[in-house]
Amino acid sequence: MTDLQQVFVNEGTFGLLVDGLIPVESADWSNGLVAPMSQGALIVTGINTGFVEAAVTAQHSAPVAAPAKTWDEIVEVSVRARGGNMRLESLDLGPVADALVLLPPSASGWYRLRVHAYGRELLRDQTSMEPVEKYLLTIWPGSETSVTVVRASERIEHASQAAQATPTQEPARTASHNPPIRKPS
Repeated sequence: MTDLQQVFVNEGTFGLLVDGLIPVESADWSNGLVAPMSQGALIVTGINTGFVEAAVTAQHSAPVAAPAKTWDEIVEVSVRARGGNMRLESLDLGPVADALVLLPPSASGWYRLRVHAYGRELLRDQTSMEPVEKYLLTIWPGSETSVTVVRASERIEHASQAAQATPTQEPARTASHNPPIRKPS
């Protein structure tokens, strides 16, 4: 595993962001661990405020080995990078030093992001200036596909059930002010 970096968390999130952009209005919070956005993703922590340890690794293809059993939760999502630099970031303090993700030369496009988490239930919604949670973020080129829960916790199961219980809205239909043109018979 690459070196763990300390990341400051406030309001229970940190990010894997493209050029520091946080398009939070596009975030999909449905799995309870990682919220992909129109660019990058936000990671949901157990603590509310304090430090966590995280590492990011970029690969050329999907990981081959099965995830280690030391992780409590593992979720894969599709994320998009539209050029720029992708970095591990604290939403309050900005980029984490030495945490630039080296994407392939054709950096624009879709990627798969696998987020491994350990310890999110240890100090849930509390403050911890000593890291008790650990995260491993692995990213590789891929296509846009649905969320894959590799290892679930009760927290992820609750988030998934809540997302499924929320009724989906049908898109609003716009009324046409111009009637359709009919050909003469």
